[in-house]
Amino acid sequence: METPIIPFDQSPIQLSLNSNDLLSIPYGVMNVKKKMKKIRENSSVFTSDIFTAVVQQTFFVYTKINVTVQSQSTSNNNRKSGEKMKRAIGIGKQSFEELRKNNCFYVDKTHFIREWWESQDEITLITRPRRFGKTLNMDMLNCFFSNRYECRGDLFEGLAIWKEEKYRDLQGKYPVIYLSFADVKQENYADAVAKIKRIIANVFQQNIFLATSDKLTKMQKEQFESVNPEMDDVTAQSSLQELSQYLTQFYGRKVLILLDEFDTPMQEAYVNGYWEQFTAFIRSLFNSTFKTNPYLERAMMTGITRVSKESIFSDLNNLNVVTTTSEAYATCFGFTEREVFDALAEFGLENQKTLVKQWYDGFVFGEHRDIYNPWSITNYLKEKKVSAYWAATSSNGLVNRLIQSASPSIKEQMEELLNEQEIVVNFDEQIVFNQLDKNENAIWSLMVAAGYLRIEETEYRGMLRTPWYHLRITNLETLSMYSEMFQGWFSNSESNYNAFIKAMLRGNVKEMNAYMNEVALATFSSFDTGKHPSGKSQPERFYHGFVLGLLVELRDRYEVKSNRESGYGRYDVMLIPRETPDPAIIFEFKVFDPENEKCMEDTVQSALEQIEEKEYDAELIEKGISKNQIAHYGIAFEGKKVLIGTRE
Repeated sequence: METPIIPFDQSPIQLSLNSNDLLSIPYGVMNVKKKMKKIRENSSVFTSDIFTAVVQQTFFVYTKINVTVQSQSTSNNNRKSGEKMKRAIGIGKQSFEELRKNNCFYVDKTHFIREWWESQDEITLITRPRRFGKTLNMDMLNCFFSNRYECRGDLFEGLAIWKEEKYRDLQGKYPVIYLSFADVKQENYADAVAKIKRIIANVFQQNIFLATSDKLTKMQKEQFESVNPEMDDVTAQSSLQELSQYLTQFYGRKVLILLDEFDTPMQEAYVNGYWEQFTAFIRSLFNSTFKTNPYLERAMMTGITRVSKESIFSDLNNLNVVTTTSEAYATCFGFTEREVFDALAEFGLENQKTLVKQWYDGFVFGEHRDIYNPWSITNYLKEKKVSAYWAATSSNGLVNRLIQSASPSIKEQMEELLNEQEIVVNFDEQIVFNQLDKNENAIWSLMVAAGYLRIEETEYRGMLRTPWYHLRITNLETLSMYSEMFQGWFSNSESNYNAFIKAMLRGNVKEMNAYMNEVALATFSSFDTGKHPSGKSQPERFYHGFVLGLLVELRDRYEVKSNRESGYGRYDVMLIPRETPDPAIIFEFKVFDPENEKCMEDTVQSALEQIEEKEYDAELIEKGISKNQIAHYGIAFEGKKVLIGTRE
């Protein structure tokens, strides 16, 4: 939002405010007339620098003084009378000022200000899942430290940080450069860089008063003017350091730099195939802004993933990285259980604690457990019903792609997770996007960072103390996300996939064959995108994906159990009914072997014989399921052809 500029050569300069305006403007802004009067009395020349400095420091967010009457007086009266107004639920509001000004529901996270300031870290990078309050916290930092919000202590009255005098003295004292890369989601390099240039140019426009300041040299003013959406890459890469210098010269204080969602363009660059070119641009921009910037007081960055230092933070040895496994800032993002239960009580929902916990609890930051998803909690308070609020807004395209094309071993581990089991894996929290295709375990790092899995325990093995993580699916809401993801794999043949399941439950082998061949034909290519695609790997990738689809499609009706043996070419699936009227089902998958089998019918027969020889029925019979309630199916693959047979 641009600061209004009033011609300084018009004398006298007046602010026309009526009584309603005065009631609606926060008390800090009301001091503007006094400030300007004092300046006039002590200065023979009322320069543009003086005027704009006053404007910047008193009502940056007000482009016009005719602010709509909000009942500032009413809120003051309420505070005086001790009345407690019911707070509104503002879904999607990421402006700290708007939340506070409009008495919206807000969980006090101002201890984040104190924790960050007392850390003394020069550059801090914090990773948290989407919709966990990163943007709101960054905006809160801006409102607290930026001299654009000088004398706006009203925004923090009644909050934890305002109880400490030393922090009250810090409010509104620093020039702040505040940017977000959240919307940099372009499909090619040129558009992504162009978007970042526009973001930088907009930050310069917010500080346009510098272009006419006598505290800048002629050359600096020319450099300032050269920053625009059409600037070259070199100008863009050095621009934020130069702006830091100009603000430092003007205000006499080094700057704070806040960068929200720094890694959004990184993911897009990887997914869309321009990673190397884009990281070269970003590396130069970040080194100039954070590494070699003598005008930087402190910086804060947020994102979802910990991108490798080698990728974009080369030689940035003053960077403190705080991931979901770190102890620092553990309760600053997301809601603690106490905060959630207090909110439920405030909105008359305290009898829903158990249900809310099952759906939205489960996140773990450092050693702090029972962290709730704030987006989902806020939506639940408003709608008063459980739903996959967060899952519906999650961008899981990268994770989806990596699981879909992953090896059978990765899919097997996903099966264990969906069966409410724990897996133990080793991975590096540091993401190297251009190595994701080479190191499959990186998918676990992405899923933990995104909040799709939680770390139950970390054990350190061997002399090198290598971390091994015990992982589980986070909660019911994330489970619904997996369901949607896996069902989407069959979107090209969804009707046939669903028809196959219905035919299977009816025991109609003819229909099962017809529908399964359509499903396989439509989806084989999706599962053959791994590192070593081949005719033999196609069936294996497909039936592992198929089983994951069964797990989410039938989990309410069946316990889906997988039994795997070593060696190539077989995979067993057992469907155990949760209600006895439903039939039990056993699948045996086999790939046609031309050296030992004449036709696919032989392969089917071999699969059925294996079910009998291995006595797979025994487990079901022990559960009280009779022999005639158990269906056996042999499934043979040859290329993209599928043949299903059953015992007579």
